[in-house]
Amino acid sequence: MKKIIISAVLVVLTLSLSAQLKFDLGLKGGVNFSRISFDLDDYKAESVTKTHFGAFGRIGWDRIFIQPELYFSGKGGSLDSDILTAVNNFNFNTFDVPLLLGVRAIKGKIFDVQVVAGPVFSNITSKEVSSDEIFDSSFYSNHYFGFQYGIGVDVLFLTLHARMENGLGDFYTQAEKSGKNNTFMLSVGFKFL
Repeated sequence: MKKIIISAVLVVLTLSLSAQLKFDLGLKGGVNFSRISFDLDDYKAESVTKTHFGAFGRIGWDRIFIQPELYFSGKGGSLDSDILTAVNNFNFNTFDVPLLLGVRAIKGKIFDVQVVAGPVFSNITSKEVSSDEIFDSSFYSNHYFGFQYGIGVDVLFLTLHARMENGLGDFYTQAEKSGKNNTFMLSVGFKFL
């Protein structure tokens, strides 16, 4: 049984690799609906709207591809206190590097639908907290990592993506207060290569 499975995997890989390699390069931009989460019972989180812009590549065979990206992104959120009448606003910008694995669920000549997922590495380039003095911008991390997943549609040279990013690493750590970022992203881009 093992030999049959290994043989089948090798046949699929050989056929996939012998197919013509396809390469795309493009620019993208869009909006982020960013929300932060802290493990604090007396605060509730609110989302904020920010933007992102950058570039992407796509290298693949037939239905499977790898999509590395580089983009600048605005993120953040606000925490409202149930105890105090204070609002804490977190605003930060990141340089994000996702490395996504994609599968073309529907593959056509001028229309594709893809499912993508993979890790994202974020480097914080600017950070700010407007706060009631409970939070301080000096407790931001310099970088963190997360996981992205979503769907995309290509029509000719245009690409549209809806993606969720869940922070796995903390972007903020102060004593017992640590925060993670969650962002829903809508992107539009165009392939020029």
